[in-house]
Amino acid sequence: MEKYELRPLLDQDQIRRRVKELAQQISRDYRGKEILCICILKGAFVFLSDLMRHIDVPVQVDFVGLESYGSEMVSSGQIRVTRESSIPIEGKDVIIVEDIIDSGRTLKFLVDELRSRKPRSLRICCLLDKKSRRQVEFHADYVGFDIEDLFVVGYGLDVNEQFRNLPSVHYVVE
Repeated sequence: MEKYELRPLLDQDQIRRRVKELAQQISRDYRGKEILCICILKGAFVFLSDLMRHIDVPVQVDFVGLESYGSEMVSSGQIRVTRESSIPIEGKDVIIVEDIIDSGRTLKFLVDELRSRKPRSLRICCLLDKKSRRQVEFHADYVGFDIEDLFVVGYGLDVNEQFRNLPSVHYVVE
């Protein structure tokens, strides 16, 4: 197991408050509707779990697996599907739930794929947005926190499958 030096970025209370605010906004926007949250594994599962408990409209959940980092701290640029969604989305209101938007390539790949399946609406909700790293034009509809160009772990995010269990977000000192 590699050793990493971590420094705090977002504490549990900051995350908890912001997740609740995002859920309230989603609930207002989808009042009277049912939504399908599609969670990008593995990093977003903790965020989705907390988020959906605060959404007060009916929620279905599905998961997709996409990989662009492998075991590195920098995206390879190659996107690999590791798990397909299993719920048909045609005519549904879909929210993609992502842990972090970096270059935007992974989300653009998924958005293009899901749009071809004809959902009624398709929006993006991310915990963290690293706009300075954007390589494709991309905008999230619901953003927890804008962050600087840092490699972050905790609250579901990892490096080499480590640190997902941390209740707060830290950055790796390089």
